[in-house]
Amino acid sequence: MASLEELRAVRIKKLEALKSRGINPFPSSVPFDMSLAKAKEGFDAFVAENKILSLAGRVMAIRGQGAILFVVLFDGTAELQCVLKKDVLGAESLGLFADTSDVGDFISVTGTLFTTNRGEKSILAVSWMMATKSLLPMPEKWNGLENEEIKLRKRYLDILTNPDARLMVERRSNFWRATREFLLARNFMEVETPVLENTAGGADARPFSTHHNALDLDVFLRISPELWLKRLMVAGFPKVFEIGRIFRNEGMDAEHLQDYTQMEFYWAYADYNDGMKVVEELYKHIAQATFGTLKFKIKGFDVDLGAPWEMYDFTETIKKVTNVDISKASFEDVVAKLKELHVEYDEKGFNLARAVDTLWKYCRKKIGGPGFLINVPVFLEPLAKRKRDNENLVERFQVILAGSEMGKGFSELNDPIDQAGRFADQTKLREAGDEEAQMNDTDFVEALEHGMPPTCGFGFSERLFSFLMDKPARECQIFPLMRPKDE
Repeated sequence: MASLEELRAVRIKKLEALKSRGINPFPSSVPFDMSLAKAKEGFDAFVAENKILSLAGRVMAIRGQGAILFVVLFDGTAELQCVLKKDVLGAESLGLFADTSDVGDFISVTGTLFTTNRGEKSILAVSWMMATKSLLPMPEKWNGLENEEIKLRKRYLDILTNPDARLMVERRSNFWRATREFLLARNFMEVETPVLENTAGGADARPFSTHHNALDLDVFLRISPELWLKRLMVAGFPKVFEIGRIFRNEGMDAEHLQDYTQMEFYWAYADYNDGMKVVEELYKHIAQATFGTLKFKIKGFDVDLGAPWEMYDFTETIKKVTNVDISKASFEDVVAKLKELHVEYDEKGFNLARAVDTLWKYCRKKIGGPGFLINVPVFLEPLAKRKRDNENLVERFQVILAGSEMGKGFSELNDPIDQAGRFADQTKLREAGDEEAQMNDTDFVEALEHGMPPTCGFGFSERLFSFLMDKPARECQIFPLMRPKDE
């Protein structure tokens, strides 16, 4: 079998052959009337009027020899067979195609549509033109890219040759379009907020840092747009949302990424009860629009978004699974239970909040959902309002699907004095070594002092999409970050 270098050398010779005949292998434009999908859609009418069309696409297959060649074209919308016949195209033009064209090239063909004796919709070429000469071969369509590392590194080839990968990209687009359409239809205004920040806030996460040369200033890549969007609530907008990129310098596993897309919305004069109602509607809308169903098989769980959504009490759920009452348990009690359950954790900066959250995550894996986690302790959520009937808990809700959290929202804390106090508590945690504790954003507290209306906020990331696909989050990114080849 010829090496990649040898195959490339052959194609270079073909490229030079085209140039020697005065043909540009990479022209700026070629004859092109419509997509292949449009041509197939209007096929019968085009055949009836014997209309001459110019179509273009990538050569996916070539078969035949001598006086007739059959070429499969693909342009991203559809495939169509092109027939090149010596007695129609001419010996010289057919010979040029046979001598210089390969699978992977882009070509333009001009001709009329017809149906072959075998019933294949086709175009009979009266002329053809090279649109782009490929210098490297595509993977064999029937084998594709088998190595997972290569599939992700050369994702463009995986998408080109693997229908499942292509479907993932299309569904990902539909997923975010459905999200946007749902919110716009309910009069939420889409906005954009900064990615570079002086203070990384809005979530418990370790940020990426970089240097702003023009200002000679160290800044952070945002871990959430939350505090900016809340400032817009202070500014008087009643409903806002953002779909954008966030960055978290944390571990990588099947559910977590460091560079990903997240949606957050904020809704004035609404609370977490209102939020749970609209979020359930939103998830059903997204699932139906993207996948055409509300029933999913995810990580071994059968999840039906159309079934009644449950309510899971944080303290009661942990007590039921582990027999630990976290409302009374000490740090030592929780750590002892984690060790008993053989749950691993990072001891650096480990504190009561991290211990309780780790214990909850152990319990969470046993819940299939769909449902909402509620009644979370205030020490786990510095940005949510305290419950009206219990100031030790917050009005936070999290979507639970297939053993994981698939979105979080709450009645937003708009008391600047309470907010300043909670930021101060977070600062103590950071000073004790907790790098994921939230930074003290005094500018945000000042904004709250100008007044923010009662507000419900909610957000989810593309992890929801990967769960509905039942695939690792990394595989559901179009171009995931990869190490350089030489490492």
